[in-house]
Amino acid sequence: MKLGLIGLGRMGMNMAKRLIKHGHEVVCYDSDLKKTEEIKKEGAIGVGSVEELIDKLASPRIVWLMLPFGDPTEDTIKKLSGFLEPGDVLINGANDHYRNDIRRKEELNVKGIHYMDVGVSGGVWGFKFGYNLMVGGEKEDFDYIEPLLKALAPEGGYLHCGPCGAGHFVKMVHNAVMYGIMEAYAEGFEVLKASSYSNYFTLEDVAHLWNNGSVIRSWLLELLESAFAKDPELEGIQGYVEDSGEARWMVKEAVDLGVSVTGIAHALFKRFESRQEDVFSNKVIAALRKEFGGHRVYRKGERVRKEGAGAGQVETAKPDIHIELP
Repeated sequence: MKLGLIGLGRMGMNMAKRLIKHGHEVVCYDSDLKKTEEIKKEGAIGVGSVEELIDKLASPRIVWLMLPFGDPTEDTIKKLSGFLEPGDVLINGANDHYRNDIRRKEELNVKGIHYMDVGVSGGVWGFKFGYNLMVGGEKEDFDYIEPLLKALAPEGGYLHCGPCGAGHFVKMVHNAVMYGIMEAYAEGFEVLKASSYSNYFTLEDVAHLWNNGSVIRSWLLELLESAFAKDPELEGIQGYVEDSGEARWMVKEAVDLGVSVTGIAHALFKRFESRQEDVFSNKVIAALRKEFGGHRVYRKGERVRKEGAGAGQVETAKPDIHIELP
């Protein structure tokens, strides 16, 4: 099949390469023309504009977007809606909120443009192992693009999840679950590192051990083993963790559905705290402890935080030396 692919980032570039490898003809565009030149070396047809990409495709066209969430995706869809014709299929493969997909489908239906949403998982390893594809849209459109899905995914790695929005809804839950799994691993390995037994094994050894016969073995654990092999104490990185939005969306969705998602919510909130120098809510607690119990507070500039794993043992509350008793 022939398709246009817009967005040659970490995911889009390798997806284009995998499609070419499986015999599909891919017309590629990226605002960074160096990336377009790079994919041309792999056998793609590189173009310098969205208009040129449309001109290279015959109706019914297939255009697949792999762009960042927000304005880049929104603006490109608006631009494409002026060039695409009735019967053309527009696929949004980037992370996005499923409600945006439902809105876009209604807007594009007026012009006869078929809109689909595909949640794509696989990260930088997708070219080698294949991508997991969660597809939302009309069944007829799913059947039409299925040869592309087969090329991108490993066996059993794609699913028609339902009407428009279903693909990104399932991907939202997928990513939120991943937050919870990673947080559980992180907490477990910190307990191991903080324990007195940590002198008898390496964290890499434990990750390797658990990936052989354990019920918690996983690909994420394989990647963690690799990370520990490169930096056993993770001394070269900061514990600064971004979130890309999906877990926030899922927690809000869970509230509306009346579903308890405490593990995922905790994992999300831990990421928020990781990005703050000194969490304000902790200051509130410290101030309250001083006010009601005369407990010590530590002033700005005092080095009191523990480095490494764990906060240490329970200690007797210390009196604040500056307090004025009532």
